[in-house]
Amino acid sequence: MTQHKVATHEEWQAARDELLAQEKELTRRNDELARQRRELPWVAVEKEYRFETTAGTKSLAELFDGRPQLLIYHFMFGPEYKAGCPVCSSIADNLDANRPHLAARDVTMICSSRAALDKLQGYRGRMGWSFDWVSTVGPDFNRDLGLLHTEEELKPYLEGEISPGVRQNASACGTDVARYVAEGPGLSVYIQSDGAVYRTYVTSARGLEPAMGYYGLLDRTPIGRNEQRDELFWLRRHDEYEPAGPAATS
Repeated sequence: MTQHKVATHEEWQAARDELLAQEKELTRRNDELARQRRELPWVAVEKEYRFETTAGTKSLAELFDGRPQLLIYHFMFGPEYKAGCPVCSSIADNLDANRPHLAARDVTMICSSRAALDKLQGYRGRMGWSFDWVSTVGPDFNRDLGLLHTEEELKPYLEGEISPGVRQNASACGTDVARYVAEGPGLSVYIQSDGAVYRTYVTSARGLEPAMGYYGLLDRTPIGRNEQRDELFWLRRHDEYEPAGPAATS
């Protein structure tokens, strides 16, 4: 027998209408934040970053692929990793599906990692993705965005209590915790204008949730995300889940 509150349809509708008003207010707030995000000042990218691609070494400007806007997802796949981060892999699943829709609005979407290009291409083939995936030449690109950390910088974290989920993901990547958390996920956005490249936006951590479509759907289910810090993390690569079967709800 369920322990959750049960109501009549009329009571449910009244509660739903009250929540709907708050959802609409949040939507309007998100629209306003999107407007402010678009109005952020641009920063000229003056450093000559280089990237290894399947078509040879390219500059940041050459990654735009003929479109004026570039969106880069910084995928956690360090040089010592054996496989890509499972969480980043779940995000890449969502990004790959949206790539043609972004292109229709003049946005090129790619992924970037520090692992060797052949590793990235092999993993991309395993996952069945079609987006372009580049390997950074040197650490500067990630470091300048705050997405690459030294062991000295991570020392306080590494000397503390490491959550089981972090250990689990490090093991899934075939590396240790220090090398795993040295990499950081992120999203950076660029525009080309008058022959120059400008950085317009960078985010990480929970700022990446718009690219994690499953969370928005889980937030609308009765049980929700159901994540506990002291438990092993539930996310897996899409080819690693056990076959789904009927589950008890009582």
